[in-house]
Amino acid sequence: MTAHDTPGQFLDGLTEILADASSTGRRLTRDELTSRRELGTKAAASGYGWRVLVREHLAAGRAARPASAGTDDVLFVLEQAMDAFADGYERAQRLVIRQEEAARREFIDDLLHGRGDSGHLSARAEQFGLRLSRVHAVAVAEGPDKYDETDLVPRQVEDALFGRFENRRILFTTKDGRMVCVAPGDQGDVLTHFAKQAHAATDGGQVAIGRPRPGTVGIGHSYEEALNALDVAQRMGFDDPVLRAADLLVYPVLARDRQALVDLVRSTLSPLQEARGGARPLLDTLTAYFDTGCVAAETARRLALSVRALTYRLERVHTLTGTNPADPAQRYTLQTAVIGARLLDWPARPL
Repeated sequence: MTAHDTPGQFLDGLTEILADASSTGRRLTRDELTSRRELGTKAAASGYGWRVLVREHLAAGRAARPASAGTDDVLFVLEQAMDAFADGYERAQRLVIRQEEAARREFIDDLLHGRGDSGHLSARAEQFGLRLSRVHAVAVAEGPDKYDETDLVPRQVEDALFGRFENRRILFTTKDGRMVCVAPGDQGDVLTHFAKQAHAATDGGQVAIGRPRPGTVGIGHSYEEALNALDVAQRMGFDDPVLRAADLLVYPVLARDRQALVDLVRSTLSPLQEARGGARPLLDTLTAYFDTGCVAAETARRLALSVRALTYRLERVHTLTGTNPADPAQRYTLQTAVIGARLLDWPARPL
């Protein structure tokens, strides 16, 4: 609002319109309605609230009422004028909101993908409650549906997050259908609470938390780690509600050289395809066996097999691959190949 702005400035010409139209009972002309919309557009940037502007319109209606016009006549004209004024006011506000949202989305994209000048990003970050000189970590929540910020689920999570941490410097948003929370790296309680709320609101969705990283580029790295953790969980069949990238570092290392991983899986596990029923039953047996720490009784229980049947399957693996899963000296190669098969979705996807 500038020094010379007054509420009355946005009622220019209203007195004359009220006096003439209410006396004749006519409707406002197109030009008169246009002039009200234009004034409403200007008023939106004035800094005056809607209540003040409505009060000024009503005061003008009382002051400009001709003696020959009834109250209903004046109100009829005033209703038309205020409706056009409100239309211009609301359009201008929506435009500002869209511009602010576009700037926010651009900032978030630049931040999460590490684009743009770090100094410029830091300056923009202050507008959104972040201090990029600090170490930050990023958590990403994925549910059964795709979300944007207008959906009920993200609104519930956001309300719960800021209701508890109102004064913390955190950022909540949605991106590519997922919910994203950026928080200072030393405030693990924020991301833990976000994970809890997101898991509940998505009815069992998963949340991945990247490692704390410094600077503007660090936020992008933490975000990518969280995304990779969700991808690994899907490939490996992990159903933990909260995944921490720091606990899953071995999987990106294995997947980094895809061709070497393909060669390992092909050379080690392809003989399993010769088994009756294909490779899948024996591969599932190995997965359960390694997941239980190679405890035969627990593996048999998980697979609903007898220990004898499990032993037969493991011997069959040994016969086909030439590698004994029960031998600690040979187990590592076989277990690594099994992990690789899960990352590559083999044998569902041919190598």
